Amino acid sequence: MNLLIDAIDWLRDPAQWTGSAHLGGLLWQHVWVTLLAVAIAVVIAVPAGWAIGHTGRGREIAVALTGAARAVPSYGLLVLLVLVMGVLQRTEAALITFVILAIPPLLAGAYTGFEAIDRSTINAARSMGMTEWQLLWRVEVPLGLPLLVGGIRAAVLQVVATVTIAAYVGLGGLGLPIITGLNLRRYDMVLGGALLVAALALVLDGLLAVAQRTAVPRGVRSRQV
Repeated sequence: MNLLIDAIDWLRDPAQWTGSAHLGGLLWQHVWVTLLAVAIAVVIAVPAGWAIGHTGRGREIAVALTGAARAVPSYGLLVLLVLVMGVLQRTEAALITFVILAIPPLLAGAYTGFEAIDRSTINAARSMGMTEWQLLWRVEVPLGLPLLVGGIRAAVLQVVATVTIAAYVGLGGLGLPIITGLNLRRYDMVLGGALLVAALALVLDGLLAVAQRTAVPRGVRSRQV
């Protein structure tokens, strides 16, 4: 309990919010890296997931790849990429690490969103004369959107927790007070940094939960009530 109070006092200390490595700046770095990594992963994973869900081809490969990617240790991957790409490319190495971690939930959210659609709805759309392109954008994407947003939600949580290791290669973020505190045996600093990461994750998860609920098409929502 004393440690928690010490951590809150550390967070409330104005000295932590001023200077070159103030918490506001580290928080912004953390959010920026998280959003950038997830945005790049969306560009890669969502079209691939939609293609798998629409055609029904490649699902086994996608499941195997996402399972393997989830088993990769994030810190080990980061160190490996820094060694391979060089210390001067550590920013790119860290970003690639976070993108790789974000891809599995996004890919799964994209193709399972299509697979969850009632096949009678797909058949009805085809019987009405819709082209495959119209079927994709007018039926499958809107109906699969809630699960896709769920995948984005899972990816953001995965990345926001993992970006703390970026401080190990000198990229800042909210992992910096955690790592510095461990080295200095300042556990109030460690817990204070962890509390900030947890608070950021809760805020982002809350916002995406609202987005996921909003993504449910109006007609589907009315049937669920």
